[in-house]
Amino acid sequence: MSSDLNLDAIISHDSKDPESGLINGKLTLKETTNTVLKIIKDFRNQRNGSFINKATNTAGQAKGGRFFVENPAVFCFWNNLRRKRANGLGRKRGPLLSGTAYCFSSCSMILLNKVVLSTYGFKAGISLMFYQNVISSVMVLLLASCGVVSVEKLNWKLIQVWMPVNLIFVGMLVTGMYSLQYINIAMVSILKNMTNILTAIGELYVFQKHQNKKVWTAMFLMIISAVSGGITDLSFDAVGYAWQITNCILTASYSITLRGVMDKAKQLTRSGSLNEVSMVLLNNVLSLPFVLFLILLFDELSYVLNADVIRLPMFWVVATASGLLGLTISFTSMWFLSQTGPTTYCLVGSLNKIPVSIAGLLLFKVPLSVPNCFSIIFGLFAGVLFANAKIS
Repeated sequence: MSSDLNLDAIISHDSKDPESGLINGKLTLKETTNTVLKIIKDFRNQRNGSFINKATNTAGQAKGGRFFVENPAVFCFWNNLRRKRANGLGRKRGPLLSGTAYCFSSCSMILLNKVVLSTYGFKAGISLMFYQNVISSVMVLLLASCGVVSVEKLNWKLIQVWMPVNLIFVGMLVTGMYSLQYINIAMVSILKNMTNILTAIGELYVFQKHQNKKVWTAMFLMIISAVSGGITDLSFDAVGYAWQITNCILTASYSITLRGVMDKAKQLTRSGSLNEVSMVLLNNVLSLPFVLFLILLFDELSYVLNADVIRLPMFWVVATASGLLGLTISFTSMWFLSQTGPTTYCLVGSLNKIPVSIAGLLLFKVPLSVPNCFSIIFGLFAGVLFANAKIS
């Protein structure tokens, strides 16, 4: 008999049971006592979650389930116990599922962008970013119209306040695209550690926020790994490194500026708050005119129209998937953060660089030397050490 026994199913049994253990369709005292003793025996033998199922089955099997009919209080007790157990399993699986979804979407986004820019040889990184931002904007608006997510209505004052941070956001995405085009993923991950250093320095001067010695030690190790990684990088590209350093500066600036802008922006919304979905929509919609201007400035439009790669259906599949993953990262990061907390989120974000780096080295057949390999491992270790120092 299934453990998903319910009271309605039990009551629906014929009350005129001719079996000898029943008197006028009711369980005898002996039958009830035997059932309880059997449950206690199961408890002694099994002190885990499966006891609940086994005990339910034992009681349910007692004269066609009449043990529960004659003892409704016991039935309620088992139902509550099973419900609590199910909720407990949900709480245990929640962080694992949300963390896995966040890591998968984050890793896949980076790898797919690298595939589009390097494997397909697509040289218009800004145009790719424009396409991704359009997809994200349309998807958020569709989800909002279906009532799946809630977004704040845009107004001119809110746009004016958000404009400076959006300009930095656009610069951050553009430089990120170009750096990924020239540098292998492992070195991008190592150099991104420099963002943590610049952010810490910015927080010190802007917010007077001081870091402990462990954090500064970890950041010193990050500098060593970045310098040694660049020196030993067999595929070193000065242009790519320049783009990535600029990206680190803009990312740190975005992080610091966003804090002040968010407080002002909240005062200009009807609800008095600004959720992450609204921020995603603001960033993506407001970025479109600026990105379009950059496409015309860098003359990418003529390249895109004449590129052979845009005639490949698989190219559009990969480009579209990368755009959808960009939006997925926003939602999975919110989900993961709600299931765990800033501490775990920060640590997993640092650990996430390890599989991305390994996958990038293997998939794109990056030429490696032993010193460069050690520099990458050292840099990844420094990133984890930094995350651990920040949360300690």
